[in-house]
Amino acid sequence: MEHLTKHSNESLTGKKVVILGGSSGIGLATAQAAAREGAELVIVSSNQQRIDNALTTLPAGSIGLAADLTNEQQVKDLFNTLGNFDHLVYTAGESLQLVTIADANIPEAQQFFNLRYWGAFMAVKYASPYINAGGSVTLTGGIAAVRPLSRWSLGASICAAMEGFTRAMAIELAPVRVNLVSPGVVKTDLWRNMTEADRENLYTGVGNNLPVKRVGEAEDIAQTYLYLIKQQYSTGQVIVVDGGSVLV
Repeated sequence: MEHLTKHSNESLTGKKVVILGGSSGIGLATAQAAAREGAELVIVSSNQQRIDNALTTLPAGSIGLAADLTNEQQVKDLFNTLGNFDHLVYTAGESLQLVTIADANIPEAQQFFNLRYWGAFMAVKYASPYINAGGSVTLTGGIAAVRPLSRWSLGASICAAMEGFTRAMAIELAPVRVNLVSPGVVKTDLWRNMTEADRENLYTGVGNNLPVKRVGEAEDIAQTYLYLIKQQYSTGQVIVVDGGSVLV
């Protein structure tokens, strides 16, 4: 019993956690949650102003770096500079375009994979040599992979691709653990391209139909990343955190 307790309550004190997309939304909430557990944090984003703002909410000594995560050389240089660390979290993403396949612009559609899929792919490629023993990678998908709505061809495709990539990396990078968080609708900048009224209608409409009667907050999802970072016996898993959305 002592053995089980030791591992289930493992502290992040002294552990270095790198969060790509850590300047806002789920990434920042995860950084804040990890900080409360004593982690040493590095947050990375393409926007220096967002990084500076995020650092004001994190403990002194936290590091914020700007990098274009769709640029292979910048991703490679980032991890060469950082050196060894313990846990990688990838939450970077832009607002997805909701469009019917009939109206889809193919070059634009292809671009949406650059940050959410290829950015994660490159991050894992160049980060993995630097992950310490006992470390982990936690990636991000979404329930669109299993429960897409109309106009979600891009989101569903990217989320499904991320699930396959996660399972493959769990085998290839073992014993480094690789898992994925699959959120439902969460109040983040993902929806910033919508008007405020449309956003509120989305949150209300979706939330009222969920068993939990609300959509998610970034802090809800952050707890799942923290669980997967600390859980030493989970790899290749997709953890759904959606308020019961896949059930209704």
